[in-house]
Amino acid sequence: MAQSLWSKGLSFSKRWWPRQSEWALVVAIGLAVVFTAVVDSNHSYYTQPLESLRDIARNTALLGIFALGAAVVIIAGGIDLSSGSMIALSGTVCATTMLALAPAEVMSFKPVGPLIVAAACGASLVTGFVVGTLHAWLITVVRLPPFIATLATLVGLRSFARAICESSTAALTPTKSALINVADPLFKTVRDNVWIPVAVFLLLAAFTWLLLARTVLGRHLQALGGNEQAARLAGIRTDNVKWFAYCFGAMTAALAGLFYVANEAVAAPVNQGRGHELNAIAAAVVGGCSLSGGVGTVPGTVLGAVFLRVVIDAVSKLIKTGADVYEGLIVGIVVVLAVTFAQAGGSPRPDRRLLPGSLGLCTIPILALVVGSLTGMTMGGRAGIVTGVTTGVLLSALRIWESRQQAAGRRQAPAAPSGMQR
Repeated sequence: MAQSLWSKGLSFSKRWWPRQSEWALVVAIGLAVVFTAVVDSNHSYYTQPLESLRDIARNTALLGIFALGAAVVIIAGGIDLSSGSMIALSGTVCATTMLALAPAEVMSFKPVGPLIVAAACGASLVTGFVVGTLHAWLITVVRLPPFIATLATLVGLRSFARAICESSTAALTPTKSALINVADPLFKTVRDNVWIPVAVFLLLAAFTWLLLARTVLGRHLQALGGNEQAARLAGIRTDNVKWFAYCFGAMTAALAGLFYVANEAVAAPVNQGRGHELNAIAAAVVGGCSLSGGVGTVPGTVLGAVFLRVVIDAVSKLIKTGADVYEGLIVGIVVVLAVTFAQAGGSPRPDRRLLPGSLGLCTIPILALVVGSLTGMTMGGRAGIVTGVTTGVLLSALRIWESRQQAAGRRQAPAAPSGMQR
């Protein structure tokens, strides 16, 4: 069995080169950029190419840093729903540490010094390790499902961060506040130079790739996600591997939290990083990670983060005002389509139907209504009606075609051999 797992690890390492799905993501990114450049009325990609590139690069780096952690957790067969709250907690710990060590400088917006900044950043990363250890304990010792354990910290960490922020400001400043301004020049340098987070993201991606593709620990992570029972019987210390995976996920989210504080010049636990855990999971899934575990690549996760940010940037440029209202909807649609196409490509079934029976019949008007409503809210009522009717017609045609294909398949199927007469 150990030899079998070793062979799986070697084959897993070979899969860390660009695959067909990753080339498809490259093509999808290019098509999204071209479509946005043509449809955008301001033509920002033409008139402001460097500014557009900086915005996408910065947002991709911030998302990609903790998406890599989410990918490692998913490959190990787990899930981490607390990344967004970990970002808020990390930024709060960083700001409150600086406030505690240099209250006068922080309140007067003066430099606190590199040693204090280093101590604050170190405290944030240690907090990530502590949260990852808590997750591992809840999952391996208390035996909570990963979804429940990280769902609890999704809610709890953000409230804890706000409590830390308010209690610290109440004790160290004249007024209690739910945010702390961060104006140190080192953070300003990170905010002004977009290539710093990009460089950190690429270095972290290279480290994660080497870890997963070229080390025994990487093979153990893949074996754990593929079959935990078999990995345990092969002598792998699965609890320790889970500990590493969840600590890595939490610490990458803590690292991203530092960049969010630098980018926004404030630690705001109420809203900072809210909902970002779903974006990280979406980037990993779009990049080819299987939620059942054991499958995923670093290049795919990087491309998934780029694709997701390009799509979100396209929404903001096409809708103009109120684009953030539709961001979650677009991300959800992208994830559903990515997983659907991955499943269809991975295990195609000739008898599979998208609109079977009564369920399919009821789904057609629902999908038509959703597509038409979304189009109507963004492009006007007439366009919404046309799009909704067109969607209904196309789905009806697909259902008819599937029914005919199924009927033809039944006619062509060979008759079952008759039983022996008694």
